[in-house]
Amino acid sequence: MEHTYRLVISCPDRVGIVAKVSNFLSTYNGWITEASHHSDTQAGRFFMRHEIKADSIPFGLEQFRIAFEPIAREFDMDWHIADSARPKKVILMCSKESHCVADLLHRWHSKEINAEIVAVISNHEDLRRMVEWHEIPYHYIPVNKNNRDEAFGEVDGLIEGYEADVVVLARYMQILPGSLCEKYSGKVINIHHSFLPSFAGARPYHQAYSRGVKLIGATCHYVTQDLDEGPIIEQDVIRISHSDSIEDMVRLGKDVEKNALSRGLRAHIEDRVITYENKTVVFD
Repeated sequence: MEHTYRLVISCPDRVGIVAKVSNFLSTYNGWITEASHHSDTQAGRFFMRHEIKADSIPFGLEQFRIAFEPIAREFDMDWHIADSARPKKVILMCSKESHCVADLLHRWHSKEINAEIVAVISNHEDLRRMVEWHEIPYHYIPVNKNNRDEAFGEVDGLIEGYEADVVVLARYMQILPGSLCEKYSGKVINIHHSFLPSFAGARPYHQAYSRGVKLIGATCHYVTQDLDEGPIIEQDVIRISHSDSIEDMVRLGKDVEKNALSRGLRAHIEDRVITYENKTVVFD
């Protein structure tokens, strides 16, 4: 993978933004390898993502931030710049179902995902052997109605201790407390089936089967205090028919879930997602 810097910007829309940023980069011989722009006319905001060859710029990220700050103030930008050579640190959280964790571990092991999976946290022991085969630390933290504060305090300590950039709820079947959702806003990704709100609660595939649904879907989104209502990063669907059994639906649903989750995580770790209000801009 080519070594690049990723400049990501969100700001009020106005004339001259692209010209100003492009002129800044050309002043320092910055070589743009990828450029993405989007203007939301209803929100009145402009979004930009540039990838720049790192060796074309005569200074590092700290000096870049100092030099770029006057432009950021002029255009009232929310912005950051990231180094592709520093893989983001990822913590996976899971319960008993293995399909999402196994898929992400495989993609990480085969270098399809440019990230560092630093740990797995689970409220069950079921997946320990699979995770430790990959030589990744496995932390068992049981959760029940009597120890939730203590358990999630331990989870918080691990996230801080590992200095995780993103936490992935890979079929983690516990609800995070609001304090953690707020503390790690924009840094926790979840995956769930897209039958909500029609088929909420237990055995959603059985409910959907009894109604004769024709599409199975999955939604990957950021976690907020509003359960399953955070900004959506990625979605996917697959068509089924009357001939598919409940077992077929569950199998196909798992395929959709892990594909949507892996694409959502990839977009996040490549700094392709910009969140505003309760929506996202996701640059391909």
